[in-house]
Amino acid sequence: MLVLTRRANESIMIGDDIVITVLDVRGDQIRIGIKAPRSVAVHREEVYAELQEANQAAASPSKAAMANLSKLLPPGAGADRD
Repeated sequence: MLVLTRRANESIMIGDDIVITVLDVRGDQIRIGIKAPRSVAVHREEVYAELQEANQAAASPSKAAMANLSKLLPPGAGADRD
């Protein structure tokens, strides 16, 4: 991990198109601004973790959904055949 020291109104460049600026420092809180292209997703870590969990849940079908789907298939569909 690269560790840098910055003061208010000082910036850090990441690549050619991402700028992170320290906007304000108050006690133990730091406000930062991030300029990045729209193609770069920027999330707080806790929000990103929630998004990942929600995506995992959405991608995993429930047992009830699988049971309902299997009722729609003809008998023997999907069975391994030698």
